[in-house]
Amino acid sequence: MTNRFSAQRTYSVARKEFLHIIRDPATLFFSLFIPVFELFMLGYAIDTNVRYIRTVVFDAANTKDSEDLLRAFENSQDFRIVRQVYSETDLSQAIVAGKARVGIIIPENFSRNLEAGRTATIKVVVDGSESSIATAAIGDSNAITLRESLKRIFGERQVPMDVSPQILFNPDTRSANFFIPGLMVVMCQMMAIMLSANAIVREKENGTLEQLFMTPVRAGELILGKLIPYLVLTFVEFCTILLLMRIVFQVEIAGHVQTLLALTLPFVFTMLGLGLWISTQVGTREAAGQMAMGTMMPSIFLSGYVFPLDSMPAFFWYVAQIFPTTWLIDAARGVILRGAGIAELWVHSVVLWSMGIAMFTLAMLKFHKRLT
Repeated sequence: MTNRFSAQRTYSVARKEFLHIIRDPATLFFSLFIPVFELFMLGYAIDTNVRYIRTVVFDAANTKDSEDLLRAFENSQDFRIVRQVYSETDLSQAIVAGKARVGIIIPENFSRNLEAGRTATIKVVVDGSESSIATAAIGDSNAITLRESLKRIFGERQVPMDVSPQILFNPDTRSANFFIPGLMVVMCQMMAIMLSANAIVREKENGTLEQLFMTPVRAGELILGKLIPYLVLTFVEFCTILLLMRIVFQVEIAGHVQTLLALTLPFVFTMLGLGLWISTQVGTREAAGQMAMGTMMPSIFLSGYVFPLDSMPAFFWYVAQIFPTTWLIDAARGVILRGAGIAELWVHSVVLWSMGIAMFTLAMLKFHKRLT
């Protein structure tokens, strides 16, 4: 046996390994596609500058001066007026339901104050459940009104404007109030996918899956029996984080916990279905773990957990809507911080249940197909 280095032997080993990689679609996927996808996602979808904040307007003055001011807000591209309402109650309900993040209230005496040379004050109501939006909205609204005031001053009309900001739901803009409701959802997703994917793959690795099908247990009974414990375990984890959030981090729960749990059920159902689907695509627990982690990056960055959805390009905004995480994070913040109920979040419930049924059905069909 020679100790001399052999380029031929090295080439043979390298060629064998390249062939192994090429014949393994999962390895190629995670080696090539995921990094490229994350590059485009972080490069194009993520914008730390908060823009196009969904805004609802109550214009009690309804004059040319108020229209000019609202046009200045919209032309700044920091605000996007999505709705006009006719009472402060409707404005508050739109923010509670998550249809808008900012409300602009222009009082009835706005133009009269301008004509009389008195300070004209507008009220800006901000949803504090997303701290980055709240900070940006207050700063931008102050800048816009200052700019409009300067226009009038240099136009020989010494008329100052003023903004009266009001932060709802999270007046101190505490980061814990913003991050922990989203963190609960992300942790719930990770646990549900990892546990359900590994449950089936473990049986494959141990060679006991075929033995189980030789028993009277049917395929559907086997799958449900495997996944029900993980459904319970995931809910226990979710409730534990919820309890710690309330006791340790002092985050008040404005809504009903029952509403949040009712919305979490279809989400967990969807994640278990995704884990089951992953188990049909791979044969080892390592590969299952890689695929499960591959779902986490898009869910974190495109769900509104860290970066606001309104600032994303339209394409990525629509992509974000296909992630169940997007819907449950918004619902969790709605229940915990805004006190939203099922009347405001029924669309979230319909979407999550539709996703859950579709994902679980697809996974079951794929699982049966692999067995036959």
